[in-house]
Formats: sequence, C-alpha cells, structure tokens
Amino acid sequence: MADYADVSPESMDLDYPEHDRTSTGLPHVKLAMWLFLASECLLFGALISTYVLFRGSSISGPTPSDVFDIPYTSISAFVLLASSLTMVLALAAKQRGDESQARLWLVTTALLGMVFVGGQIYEFTAFVHEGLTLSANVFGSTFFVLTGFHGVHVTVGILMLLSLVGMSLAGKLPGERGEMSVEMVGLYWHFVDIVWIVIFTVVYLIPTGK
Repeated sequence: MADYADVSPESMDLDYPEHDRTSTGLPHVKLAMWLFLASECLLFGALISTYVLFRGSSISGPTPSDVFDIPYTSISAFVLLASSLTMVLALAAKQRGDESQARLWLVTTALLGMVFVGGQIYEFTAFVHEGLTLSANVFGSTFFVLTGFHGVHVTVGILMLLSLVGMSLAGKLPGERGEMSVEMVGLYWHFVDIVWIVIFTVVYLIPTGK
C-alpha cells in the first residue's frame, strides 16, 4: 500500500508504467487489495465454519428460533445491499469527473452503512434482553463473534468512505489517482456486502433443527 502514495496521477490504472506493475500485470495497490481480501475470505470462512459446526450444540437457550426476527434482519440486509449500488454510482461519477456527485453517492453509501450498523446494534441489544449473550451458550458465542466481526468491518468501511469525502473536499483526490482510491474502497465495500449475503443465508435462513 505504501507504493500507492508515490504514484503520480498519470501512472494510475491502465496507464501504469511497467515498474509500477506487478508480474501479474496488476498495479501494486490492486494486487495488495486483492491479497488482503483473500486473507479476509479465509478469516470469515473460518468464522462461518465454526458457527455452522457449533450452532446446534447449545444445551440451553435461547436458540435461534427464540430470538431471530427474520423480517427485520431482511430489511437491514436490503439496506446494506443497496449501498453496493450507491458505491457503483460513486465510482461512475468519479470516473466522469463529477466530484459533487461522487461525494453525494459516497455519503449516501456511508449513511446506508450506518443504518445497517445501527440496526445490528439494536438487534444485539434485543437479543441480550432476551437472554442471549456472548457467554450464554455456544450459539451466542459463535453468533456474536461472527456477526460482530462483520459489523466491525462495515464500520471500518464507513470510516474509509467518509475519509474519501474529506479528501475530495480538500482536493486530494485528483484524476486517476482519485479514481483508484474510490475503486479500492469500493472493492472492500462490495466484499463486506457479499460476506453479509453468506452470513445472512447461513445464520438466519438455514434452520438449525432446534
């Protein structure tokens, strides 16, 4: 990622000179992001696998059927997925050179992310009131670790989006360099959205038999 700060706008994306590209043909910053996301796939894969293995092992309640509100969580999932569309619109606006529109869509994406995180906090609070805590049973431990870890990733993404808005207002996202920054944050944001699709399906939609 350090190489990215030294790359001039003229050398970004398809115009990268050979010394700024890896042996794969990708710019260093893109390869670094893809490698980071690959490591995140392994991490979330481990967390999801752990949840699947132990979610039905609790010998005491509450169980998923006692606490889950599928319609509510479905709305939260829709909000997060909608943010992928606004992220695409932000990048498209940036590529057109429309800074005001790019900022608008970046802020919209961040706000949708905040709605999702706020909904997750509300859901966690409701679960705790119903007796499901991190230490209540095996289901609670694996559930809170998995979904909470994803929530942290969404929060980090929100901070990245707001940082882009601030940099744009300060004129620090010029030309293709700015496009690359928005694209990299977009890749991260789409990743957390895709991970949530998997988590939502595995955790909320697939019955545990309890």
